[in-house]
Amino acid sequence: MSWFESFILGLVQGLTEFLPISSSAHLRLTAAFAGWEDPGAAFTAITQIGTETAVLIYFRKDIGRIVLAWFRSLTDKAMRSDHDAQMGWLVIVGSIPIGVLGITLKDQIEGPFRDLRLIATTLIVMGVVLGVADRLAARDEIGGRHRVVRERKTLKDLSVRDGLIYGFCQAMALIPGVSRSGATISGGLLMGYTRESAARYSFLLAIPAVLASGVFELKDAGEGHVSWGPTIFATIVAFGVGYAVIAWFMKFISTKSFMPFVYYRVALGILLFVLVGTDVLSPHAGESAG
Repeated sequence: MSWFESFILGLVQGLTEFLPISSSAHLRLTAAFAGWEDPGAAFTAITQIGTETAVLIYFRKDIGRIVLAWFRSLTDKAMRSDHDAQMGWLVIVGSIPIGVLGITLKDQIEGPFRDLRLIATTLIVMGVVLGVADRLAARDEIGGRHRVVRERKTLKDLSVRDGLIYGFCQAMALIPGVSRSGATISGGLLMGYTRESAARYSFLLAIPAVLASGVFELKDAGEGHVSWGPTIFATIVAFGVGYAVIAWFMKFISTKSFMPFVYYRVALGILLFVLVGTDVLSPHAGESAG
């Protein structure tokens, strides 16, 4: 991998990690369109450490409060009813599904799941799901002329059941094209949470899974499967761009809908099907021979 490739891929990772459009799909597609080798699941996982570091810094006050309350709850029974302490437990519970499935499906994630036809399908299907979830949220927020507006839930209403559902939604993002934020935000909206609450928990829930995945994949870099220099450079680029995207995205969703992302996902999925169907792109374009 050249330094130019690593810069572009780091830029793509930072731009797409927190938007509901799938960073893993865009890394895969960038390589395919440019005629480069697929950067692979290991590269993706390691560069995500950069974007998750951006999450740690952006949400540092929330994270510090949650971690402190969680540790205090281990010895202080009175703290176990504290919202922040409960959030700590709920992030742990919500991380279980992706941890189990990530290990179980490792070979599929690095192989068959990276087929461009599957990516096109997940882009479209999950785009439609996000669109439906967003419309339901908008209906509750605006309300009909002859009905009462339904009060949507916040993170203070988060339960173990909802945390696990969020977790299974996040685990769907093991398939490129689904999108970690897209799946968890869709799940949150369908469960009745506000856009801001669904996005905030999505970011917090991703921290343990992404950091663990990145550390787990570091062994591949050590074995020569990933170029150290370009990968570290891409990770730094992803961190800087990712931080800016988080700040913009959290402001965007406070007043705007997710429909622009829905249209983009569906259009990209259709374009990808056309390109593969007309043999402009092979469904395995850019895949590494290894």
